[in-house]
Order: sequence, then C-alpha cells, then structure tokens
Amino acid sequence: MQKVYVTDYEYASLKEEEGEINKINARLIPVQSRTEDEVIANCKDADGLLNQYAPISRKVIENLPNLKAVGRYGVGVNTIDMEAATDHGICVVNVPDYCMDEVSDQAFALIIACMRKVVLLNNQVKNRGWDYKLGKPIHRLRGQKLGLLGFGRIPRSLAEKAKPFGFELLVYDPFVKEDIVKEFGGKLLTLDELLQSADVISIHVPLMKNTEHMISTKEFGMMKKTAIIVNTSRGAIIDESAMIEALQHKQICGAGLDVLETEPVGKDNPLLDMDNVIITPHISWYSEESEVELKQKAARGVAEVLQGKVPTYLVNKAVVGTLSLK
Repeated sequence: MQKVYVTDYEYASLKEEEGEINKINARLIPVQSRTEDEVIANCKDADGLLNQYAPISRKVIENLPNLKAVGRYGVGVNTIDMEAATDHGICVVNVPDYCMDEVSDQAFALIIACMRKVVLLNNQVKNRGWDYKLGKPIHRLRGQKLGLLGFGRIPRSLAEKAKPFGFELLVYDPFVKEDIVKEFGGKLLTLDELLQSADVISIHVPLMKNTEHMISTKEFGMMKKTAIIVNTSRGAIIDESAMIEALQHKQICGAGLDVLETEPVGKDNPLLDMDNVIITPHISWYSEESEVELKQKAARGVAEVLQGKVPTYLVNKAVVGTLSLK
C-alpha cells in the first residue's frame, strides 16, 4: 500500500484528504513536522507528501527514496526546493485557483471600506458620535483609477468585480501582454507610471527576492497624497517602516492590509493607532468552501501521480519528460 504523509497541518480535520487518498487504496498518515530532520524522520517511507509549512529541501528530497509527488496546500511552492524535486523526478502539485474569489473579495472589501471610510465612521458612531464630516473628503468610486500590481488569476477576478463600479483599470505586470489587459478594459503601465497615476493600489504579486520591499520609500514618494494602498498578497512586499512613515507624513491617504511583515501584528505597531488604516488577520484566503476545495485538490494531485497520471495542477512541468505518466 502506498503511503501519503501530511508533513504538517493546522486543520481540524483531514477527511477531505482521506477521501481522495482512499480512492486509490493508499494510506494517509498525518504527522507534525517543523524541520528538515523531522520531515525525514517522520516521512521516511513516503510515496507522496502533502505539505503546508514544513521545509521540503534538497536534503529532505534526497532522504525520501520512495517519494514521487509533493502536494502543496496553496498556490505558492516556496516551501519546496523545486530544482531538487525536478532533478529527482518528483512531481510538485499545487492549487493555482485556490481562494481566487476569497482574496479578490477581501481586496475589494478593503478598497471600498478605505475609500468610503467605513471603519472610521462606524467607530465614531459606536463612540456616541454622529458627524459625517469626520469622513471628509470622500470621493465617488466611479472614475477612480484602480492600480493592480500583478495581473494573475486573483487580480483579474478583482478587475471584473470592480468594473461595474466604474473604476478605471491600470495594470503593472511585466509578464503579461498588453492585449490581455485590454481585454479587461485596462491599461498596461510601467510601475512608476502606475504609482503616479493610481488612486488606489492593490498588490497581487508573489513574494520573491525581487519583490521583497518592492514598495518602499521611493515608491511611496511617487504616489498621490490621496492614494490608498491595499495588500492581500504578502506583507514583505511592502517595506512596512516606509509605509508607516508615509502614512505619518501624509504622503498617502490610507491603507487596507490583510498581511503584514510580522504576523501576528506586534502590540506596539504604530499602524494599530492609525484611523486611516484597516487591518484584518490574514483572512483573505478563508471561506468554508475554499478550505474544502484546497484540501481536496492538493490531495487529488498527489493521488493522480501515484496512479501514474500527469497531475492536473503540475508545477514543474519539465519533470514529465523523465517519467512514464499517462
């Protein structure tokens, strides 16, 4: 019987994974590993892995001789050494359409809440106030320029949701062609052009070496003083100290943040005392439906490989030429 180990997990139940793995008469074995050595010790005879946060490094891969597939809970595969996996003929699968609706919904919720100053005014009323002038100025959404950094699945979904509200769409993505952006009624710009033009900027790029602190002092200096920045991607894409300074010096108008550089947020973080900043606890990914779908699809991808099939959501496609998969 083939064995699929869950390297680590925070879920209350693994019934969705069990359902997918049982279909191929394999065995699901949950463990809790935090380090390379723990993964090796706990999963030494694994045919497949389901992985949340534990490191799947070259060392791990070289010490799991039966390993054929690694399924990542999510879109990103930053926990896995992709080069090592490909070198050893191991398929890496993810869930590329995971929480697409949820993140775009959360981003749009933060955009609307910031622009209409919903939290500020709600707090005033609950503190026994009743003065709309506290929210001034508020501008109508129609005609405002929505700048999207990145134009993958999630920001495209956000663009579709924002369109009926009359936003003008601006996009920065060096990997997307202009005609794709035009299909959504948008305009493809350089990063500098977008920063200078947008009324609200929503971040949707992955965290990599070249995107860490992509938005810092220089970039905040380019933005309109009335601009709002929204981040539902990864906290470290924004240089948080630079953002705090920009907010304190009124270089920008406000921020809607579901992610921060350090999570949970520190109790002395100045952002907590700013009325023009909305912070949610990294919840963009979540709905009851998205969690079920994530677990099913990650497990299904591993099961497909163990059945000798090319998996639906294969990340390292170069590995196919070295394997006998249908």
